[in-house]
Amino acid sequence: MKVAVFSTQSYDREFLQSRNENHRHELVFFEGKLTESTAPLAAGFPAVCVFVNDKLNAEVLQLLKDNGTRLIALRSAGFNNVDICCAEKLGLTVVRVPAYSPHAVAEHALALILTLNRKTNRAFNRVREGNFSLVGLLGFDLYGKTVGVIGTGKIGAIFAGIMNKLGCKVLAHDPYPNDEVRQFAEYVDLAELYRQSDIISLHCPLVPETQHLIDDEALAKMKQGVMLINTSRGRIVDTRAVINSLKKGEIGYLGLDVYEEEGDLFFQDLSDKIIQDDVFMRLLTFPNVLITSHQGFFTREALTAIADTTLNNITAFESGEGIMHKVTPEHLA
Repeated sequence: MKVAVFSTQSYDREFLQSRNENHRHELVFFEGKLTESTAPLAAGFPAVCVFVNDKLNAEVLQLLKDNGTRLIALRSAGFNNVDICCAEKLGLTVVRVPAYSPHAVAEHALALILTLNRKTNRAFNRVREGNFSLVGLLGFDLYGKTVGVIGTGKIGAIFAGIMNKLGCKVLAHDPYPNDEVRQFAEYVDLAELYRQSDIISLHCPLVPETQHLIDDEALAKMKQGVMLINTSRGRIVDTRAVINSLKKGEIGYLGLDVYEEEGDLFFQDLSDKIIQDDVFMRLLTFPNVLITSHQGFFTREALTAIADTTLNNITAFESGEGIMHKVTPEHLA
């Protein structure tokens, strides 16, 4: 099948091409994001392959439909950038990668915690400048701390298990509790999780109920000096509310691998540009904030799994056989 691959980075090309040998799809790579202005590039392609910052709103979907596209293959687990209801009405099939390497994201959440706590990023820069002072690098033992995990799907469950093995008390919240997690964690309501947790890590999907889940009201219920980690979706956190909490000294540490307006920033080199997002730039001024550019998934194992599942989805759609991870409006419930 002829596939237009948008938001292509060098690693996308490498892994998709290497795993395509058994599928033999015709992959055509475009570096730009899929938007209203770039959608005509997909004319004549029965399938498009997109990533998290491609914008598949009603206008884009209609353009794709009119130009012959029948399949939208997401190389991600999240699908909040696609108007799923509109795609259904237009008869467009949407598929995704429901799981790739949950260990990758869970381990990255731990990396953010350890770096924020022990300030290894600051220590690295100091030593390179000949500064061996320990002043300002004081951390705390993770052992014995209470960690709140919001969302215990595959990633959240693995993260909860890691923290349990480090000797932490684990609290969890999820509308659909995981029996495996129950063996070492206690499920509580959000208010109780906020009240008790020294560290809170977000692993829930972005749905209407979780948009700006972490807002002024939620932050007011948290411990003074709490560490907040988000490796899920940017819009789960109200960034302006978090900034206000940081300014008041209420949040002690903030680790983000996602940002609610990341579409104009992440996955590109802007080092020679003036960044226009004042909210994001304000975040960077805090010494207790650590931001990575949506790299939690970025391991060889994860990229291999993403490529395999994406290509398998396309093959299953084309042949009518095999497993196809389809997204429907029911997934929005």
